[in-house]
Amino acid sequence: MRVLTLNIASGRDPDGQALALAALDGALAGVAALDADLVALQEVDAAQERSHRTHQTAAVASACGLEHWRFAPALAGTPAPLVRGAPAPWRAVGGTLIGPGDDVPEPMFGVALLSRRPVRAWHALALEPGIGRLLLRAPDPGTGDLRWWSFPDEPRVALAAQVEGGVTVAATHLSFFPPTAVRQLRRVRHWLAQAPGPVRLLVGDLNLPGRVPELVAGGRALARGATFPGSSPRLQLDHVLAMQGEVAATPLEARLALGDHRPVVVDLTGSGLG
Repeated sequence: MRVLTLNIASGRDPDGQALALAALDGALAGVAALDADLVALQEVDAAQERSHRTHQTAAVASACGLEHWRFAPALAGTPAPLVRGAPAPWRAVGGTLIGPGDDVPEPMFGVALLSRRPVRAWHALALEPGIGRLLLRAPDPGTGDLRWWSFPDEPRVALAAQVEGGVTVAATHLSFFPPTAVRQLRRVRHWLAQAPGPVRLLVGDLNLPGRVPELVAGGRALARGATFPGSSPRLQLDHVLAMQGEVAATPLEARLALGDHRPVVVDLTGSGLG
């Protein structure tokens, strides 16, 4: 079983620049060429003006030929810089699941899981935000000039799939504020421990570096190597953890034109994989 996790950054490239709609098709072809059986995506847009109103989960599913998928929005609206004291430009919707054929009633943002194998059950877990704020120097969309932006922490969500054959995989994108990310990871760990199956995997952009996720979650890292920033990685923020089950892993190196993180790709073998 080949597992891929990727932060697609709402359809931006490794330098953080928004991909034009024509360029997105080529980027999706690169994802499809990796031929993964399980794909976890973070920072996924649906019906957002900034990403051409594309339903990005459906677009990846179509490009990769993966019929079984769900998009789990963490919020409705658009994550954006916020002046302190101003109302948030979004509201939490964690727990919602959107699948093939479902309408996207408004702009949404969250995580997704796609599977080549049939999925017996899907589950979502809403994760509360913290009080931290992210200060980021980035271009102003109107002028192109670099400026400092202040982003409030956002609600997060974890999405789990009980895949036919005995694997349960949970995907998430945790807070950029480390204490909140640790709290969220502990909650996901306890939630995933209740899931069935001889093999349990936790994957995604955990926003915690190096071996910290292993220490907090108690899992075993199946791949090591810097993943962020995508253009010149210095930190490993993206992880594939074995939470239960004896599986052997062969990490594969990959670079994509989609996302501001490097992908993590792992080939898994073991009797519990079905």
